[in-house]
Amino acid sequence: MGKRRLEDAIQKIDHPIEVTYRSFELDPTLERDVKGNMYEKLAQKYGMSIEQAKANTANMVQMAKEVGLDYQMDTLILTNTFDAHRVVMLAKEHGLMKEMTERILYAYFTESKHIGDHDTLTDLAVDVGLNREDVRNMLASDDLSREVRADEQQAREYGINGVPFFLINKKYALNGAQPTETFVRALQKVIAEEQL
Repeated sequence: MGKRRLEDAIQKIDHPIEVTYRSFELDPTLERDVKGNMYEKLAQKYGMSIEQAKANTANMVQMAKEVGLDYQMDTLILTNTFDAHRVVMLAKEHGLMKEMTERILYAYFTESKHIGDHDTLTDLAVDVGLNREDVRNMLASDDLSREVRADEQQAREYGINGVPFFLINKKYALNGAQPTETFVRALQKVIAEEQL
């Protein structure tokens, strides 16, 4: 949602803006194959009932709809996202970071694909134009692990402990899926400061 609202804000501003996606795992200890569904994990993590978890999630699904996203939380497959971040890093090397990020998010939230599974990640990478063998070879190795860990370390140094989080020109931070107009104001402020 935050990504979509930022993209909408960028469309409203007549100024070139470069967006860089960074790796961040909400739960690095999560296994690749998680037992239990989203609601059970939320209830366990936050000490709430399954009904409360479903109500909170329904609210998020509704907000996503308002920006044109179709979240399927009932069938979402929880997984460790480290390898998905490595695939995004590989895509970055080929100028396809934005496309790969979008493809993985859509696969996860809307298509209920297992984005921790190497075959699934390979297929998604091929969808955006990466070479199947290059992706397979990277996933079978430790390649790009250091790059993902470096992003995560940088996030810790900035004090980031959740997503979405937006850092504009390493000066201004916006946390959470802010309204589009909040992004517009923040970007306009940065642009104005650059022109001084």
